[in-house]
Amino acid sequence: MLIDTPPGLNSRRQFLKNTSCGFGFLALADLCTRAFASDSPSPLAPKTPHFKARAKHVIFMYMGGAPSHVDTFDYKPRLQTDEGKSIDVNGKSRKILKSPFKFTKRGKSGLWLPEIFPNLAQHADKLCLLNSMYTDVAVHGSATTQLHTGSFRFPRPSMGAWTLYGLGSENSELPGFISFNGAGGTNNYASSFLPALYQGTRIDAGGGGKKGSQVANIENPKLAAELQRKQLDLLGKLNQKQLAADRVNPELEGLIESYELAFRMEGAVPQVMDLSSESKATLEAYGINESNTENFAHQCLLARRFIEAGVRFVEVGKGDWDQHTNLKAKLTSNAEAIDKPISALLADLKQRDLLKDTLVVWGGEFGRTPTAQTADGRDHNNKGFSMWMAGGGTKGGYVHGATDEHGMNAVDKKMHINDLHATMLYLLGLDHEKLTFTYSGRDYRLTDLAGIVAKDVVA
Repeated sequence: MLIDTPPGLNSRRQFLKNTSCGFGFLALADLCTRAFASDSPSPLAPKTPHFKARAKHVIFMYMGGAPSHVDTFDYKPRLQTDEGKSIDVNGKSRKILKSPFKFTKRGKSGLWLPEIFPNLAQHADKLCLLNSMYTDVAVHGSATTQLHTGSFRFPRPSMGAWTLYGLGSENSELPGFISFNGAGGTNNYASSFLPALYQGTRIDAGGGGKKGSQVANIENPKLAAELQRKQLDLLGKLNQKQLAADRVNPELEGLIESYELAFRMEGAVPQVMDLSSESKATLEAYGINESNTENFAHQCLLARRFIEAGVRFVEVGKGDWDQHTNLKAKLTSNAEAIDKPISALLADLKQRDLLKDTLVVWGGEFGRTPTAQTADGRDHNNKGFSMWMAGGGTKGGYVHGATDEHGMNAVDKKMHINDLHATMLYLLGLDHEKLTFTYSGRDYRLTDLAGIVAKDVVA
């Protein structure tokens, strides 16, 4: 609720109204109106994309800590033959470390995949490997921010917030953007200068079962529904009165909408998160009741349920990929934690005819060096790494781009994070150069001043 300015004092809005015949306020009103213009009664209502979309939803799988691409999706035979040889890394001599894992060709497409992903390998012909990724920094925090927002320097709206801003949501009773466990930190699912209703809703996903996850203040409200409704009605009247006086107040409009959404979520969210309707076979396929897979499996199954219910963007996460030491054991454990759940998710989406409309994206903030940091570990590498996509109009069984013979630098069809975002938006029917928001006198976009769509990955 907004409080009136005390008598005798002018707010900034009133100052603009009264100065120079109100021309300043007219300019402000025009900017706000253009920024928030919509044919929809609600800013979260579904919006028409710029062109025909191939995907309607996104499941982003964030592997925090930076997985080693040369041990997962970027097979490099030269690492085996050149074991122990020295190469130059940032002006220093470093010795090649071979991969401890065996790679084999999988699927009709013959994608090279490691032995640590036996279940995911069954979906080789669905995977679109992006083996020429690169980013600007090799520091976890900054690179994670850039992966999520397109910029590593300043907090910007996350890709989930931009997606929701551009397309709206398909379910008015659920948040349009969900981040499980707040993967990567608050800035990575925030709306920044976009209206607050476009930010991600954090859900803390724990173990399996009906009570395995929680949304703060949603599942255990302090007031009964009828009392909450009365409270919201009173706040609504006060806020609408202020809105009528202001005529243009996007922040207040967003606040009103967020209150109403939260109220609707109380009934809808727990219902979607209740897994009691899932079959025993489905729970077993995801690995819900297995200790090493339980957490990530729960996120993946809930992601499918939320996507099926119309949520636009869901982020799931698995951390601890920062293998400076003990590479073989730790990477094996991490792979076991995600292999079965991801395989089950892809199969589930396909069986329910959701995969064609759902863009699944997997990856971390950067990759690892092909050289040894210790006897069994790899250092950070932002000059070349791998991510992958599946579904949502992408080519299956396809490899886009390449790193050099050892996997240090992206050399063919190089794909920056801005290019990744431009491509994701393209698959969603959005032109990354047109999806803008005016803030502080400048039109901002997810891809900043860069971004090239990798049309080779589009089916």
